[in-house]
Amino acid sequence: PRVELAWAMRAHQHAQVYFNLISSVDPKFLNLTKVDDRIYEEFRRTFQDLRIDVLDPEELKSEPAK
Repeated sequence: PRVELAWAMRAHQHAQVYFNLISSVDPKFLNLTKVDDRIYEEFRRTFQDLRIDVLDPEELKSEPAK
């Protein structure tokens, strides 16, 4: 139980750090990995018409989206 509690506390601390990071920086200037641009380019190639500013769960569940 002590090890699990210590792990959970450490995970919570890391989550807080990352949340503070992504909340305080304009997303245009935030790079979390060295390949962020490549990931985004591939995402856009695969999902060309997907609006990412507002995600509609029903639109994502539609037949054309699948």
